[in-house]
Amino acid sequence: MTRIDVPADLATSYRKNGGEAEREWIEALPELVDRFLDEWALKPDGQPRSGEAALVLPVLGAGGRAALRLQMPKTETRAALIGLRVWDGAGIVRLLDSDPETCAMLLERLDDARTLADVENDDEAMTVLAGLMRRLTSVTAPRDVPKLGEIAAEMLAQTPEASAALPNPADRALLSSCAAAVAELAGEPGDRLLHWDLHYGNVLAAEREPWLAIDPEPLAGDPGFDLWPALNSEWDAVTADPIRVVRRRFDLLTAELGLDRDRAAGWTLGRVLQNCLWDVEDGATALEQSQVTMAAAMRSV
Repeated sequence: MTRIDVPADLATSYRKNGGEAEREWIEALPELVDRFLDEWALKPDGQPRSGEAALVLPVLGAGGRAALRLQMPKTETRAALIGLRVWDGAGIVRLLDSDPETCAMLLERLDDARTLADVENDDEAMTVLAGLMRRLTSVTAPRDVPKLGEIAAEMLAQTPEASAALPNPADRALLSSCAAAVAELAGEPGDRLLHWDLHYGNVLAAEREPWLAIDPEPLAGDPGFDLWPALNSEWDAVTADPIRVVRRRFDLLTAELGLDRDRAAGWTLGRVLQNCLWDVEDGATALEQSQVTMAAAMRSV
C-alpha cells in the first residue's frame, strides 16, 4: 500500500470551498489512489501534483509512463471523460483507461514542466493553439455533454439580477451589450465539441506530438465560444497594448478556424458575460478590467 500524501493546496481547496461531500472525498483520496494503483497494476513514478480540483500522480504501468488523474466526480468531470474518448488523442492528451463511477483517468504522460506559455513568440504560440483548437472543434459533439444553447439561456435569465448588483452605469451597460450579443446568436448555438478552457497553460509539450491539450471541459457549441481563454492567455504579461494583442490573436484564430468574425466576436462577448456573471455571483460589485478590455477589443474587430 502506497499511501501518497495529498498536496496541501488541493486538500485546503476541498475543505475550504466544499461541503461535507468534498471533505469526505479528499479524506478518502489516498485510499482511492491505492485502489487504482492496484487495479491498473501501476507504480508511482514521482511526486503527486495538483491543480485546484484534481490530483495527478506520475505512474509506470505495462504500457510505460502514464499519469493517474483523480478528481471528485461532477458534471464537468464526466463530460471530460466523454470528450477524451471521442477525441481519442487527436490534438489532446490520450485517455488510456478510465473508471466511469469515480471518473478516475489513466492518461498518457506529458511534460508538465513545459507549457505553451514558454514559447516566447506570441504569434508562434497562438498558431500552435489555433491548430489544436481547429482539430478539436472539427468533431461533432456527442449527446451527453453540456449544451451552449442551455448555457446561453441561463446567462440571459441571470443578467437582470446581476446588472442590479453593479452600481456603475458603465458596468451595467457593458453587461447589457454582452447579453444583447448572446441573445442575437442564441438561436444557433452550434454543435461542435469545444474544449472550453484552451489557453497556453493547458497545452503541454509531448512526445507523440510537439504539443497537446489537457484538462478539457467539453461543451457542445459554436467554436467562437471557445476563443476567450486563448485571447486571455497570459493576460498579466499583456500590458503594453492589450487591445492590440487581443485583436491580433483574434485575427489569427478566426483565420485558422475559418470562423465568421462577427459571430466569433459575439460569442466571445458571451464568454465575457459568463465571467462577469460568475464574478457577481461571488460578490463582486464592479467588473474586472480585463473583461472590460476584452469587450472593448471585440466591439472594434
